Amino acid sequence: MASNATGGSMKVDPVSGAVLGGKLEQVYVYEAPIRIWHWVMMIAMFVLIPTGYLIGSPWNGPREDAAFTYFFGNVRMIHFIAAMVFVVAFLVRLYWAIIGNHHARAIFILPVWSGSWWKGLFSQARYYLFLKKESALWIGHNPLAGMAYAIVFLFYFTMIGTGLAMYSVSARVGSPLRSFEFLVPLFGGLSTAHWIHHVIMWLILGFAVHHVYSAIYMSQVEANATVESIFSGYKFVPPEDVIYSGYRFVSREESVPDRPAHAAPSRKPGGPRG
Repeated sequence: MASNATGGSMKVDPVSGAVLGGKLEQVYVYEAPIRIWHWVMMIAMFVLIPTGYLIGSPWNGPREDAAFTYFFGNVRMIHFIAAMVFVVAFLVRLYWAIIGNHHARAIFILPVWSGSWWKGLFSQARYYLFLKKESALWIGHNPLAGMAYAIVFLFYFTMIGTGLAMYSVSARVGSPLRSFEFLVPLFGGLSTAHWIHHVIMWLILGFAVHHVYSAIYMSQVEANATVESIFSGYKFVPPEDVIYSGYRFVSREESVPDRPAHAAPSRKPGGPRG
């Protein structure tokens, strides 16, 4: 499999997305709607988290009369507008998972039936825990990241549900958002819905910190353009990375038959980099 790759000779596991061999090349992974969605969600969360925190744990605010400042009214309004953007972006992302490329839907259909996927997941976990020196090379998300993103989307879904439940009881009479009042008892009441909403906010914030760290780390250490790909859509797969990457070893003869004389000498799979 070598879809969306220039040249068409790279061999990729169709289930896990691992590079198996062949001549390696530049690969178009993230389509424009996915990249736009990523940045829209990031901006929405930058607005939602601080305003949501203020709503849940308000400070004294301005000393002027509330009738003249309307400070928390504005905070709530900004939060609700950002929340609507978040909901629309979430729905667009689900839609693109249906009509987009393989990588657009990968996190929604985890290949848990595949032994190679589980092997890759535990191997990647060992790498992140510093129990393994090198990571295998992946075209899209590695299995562990894919599982993490699937869980985060469940967080998003729960945040939207609890948010609609809380907003429904204060929505104006006749508002279509009143129809979401049925969610209130499903979450155990407004207090419980608020608590769930608050806890998941912290979980998403923690994930975001790790997401930025791991993206920069993998982009710099593995040199596979992880960060750059969210701007361009392309990941770059240098042959040397695959030759010296973990248990998915690609032989020098198979992948780079015309390797320049100054290139690093070959060595056994899983060996430390130079």
